[in-house]
Amino acid sequence: MFQLPTLNFSPLQVASVCETLEESGDIERLARFLWSLPVAPGTCEALNKNESVLRARAVVTFHQGNFRELYNILENHKFTKESHAKLQAMWLEAHYQEAEKLRGRPLGPVDKYRVRKKFPLPRTIWDGEQKTHCFKERTRSLLREWYLQDPYPNPTKKRELAQATGLTPTQVGNWFKNRRQRDRAAAAKNRLQSQQHQQPSHNPTSPNPIITVDGATTLPGQLTKQQSLDPAHALLEATQNKSHTPLSPTLA
Repeated sequence: MFQLPTLNFSPLQVASVCETLEESGDIERLARFLWSLPVAPGTCEALNKNESVLRARAVVTFHQGNFRELYNILENHKFTKESHAKLQAMWLEAHYQEAEKLRGRPLGPVDKYRVRKKFPLPRTIWDGEQKTHCFKERTRSLLREWYLQDPYPNPTKKRELAQATGLTPTQVGNWFKNRRQRDRAAAAKNRLQSQQHQQPSHNPTSPNPIITVDGATTLPGQLTKQQSLDPAHALLEATQNKSHTPLSPTLA
């Protein structure tokens, strides 16, 4: 009769390896290690009671995009408060990604609010306290510092930031993406305002009267010699001068 392989080390040792690989961010090695664990009924039962092993499985299923299995793990096992923040972030991000795929576009703040209302956090990873979905000031400050150094962090830096802030690498990447978009929009607005200020202002009223001669616009005193000798111009000028001559007072 075929005998299932047994565990060569204790569940605590397995948990220690899972914690080390999870902290290092090496999800591929963590996945291979979990896959290599024995499947004997007694062994599986012992491992399924260990939070570090369950959390490692949740992390692997999340990064593999196996959200159905992720939800199954999170909904059917009770986790301690120390694991809540990370597991809550994965729960929400998984539902966000599914909604974006279904709608074919990125989610806005209102869309994400509706997703959270439709898929509330299970009590296995939530202690009932109201959760704010804005990053804490310490987290934002750390992200801003890294952004000033490098607006385009590579995957390694994203994992380091995720470890330092308690966020997921996907959340870190989304924050940097949104920040770059805001900065580009602000820069474009500033350029437009600068161009508008540099354009000379146009005054539609002219302080000097304009004379139109033969279809050409000419200011007073700018008539050419030929125009001044033209009888028609002379008659026009005499008529204008006469119209401006003050009337003599009437004798009583």
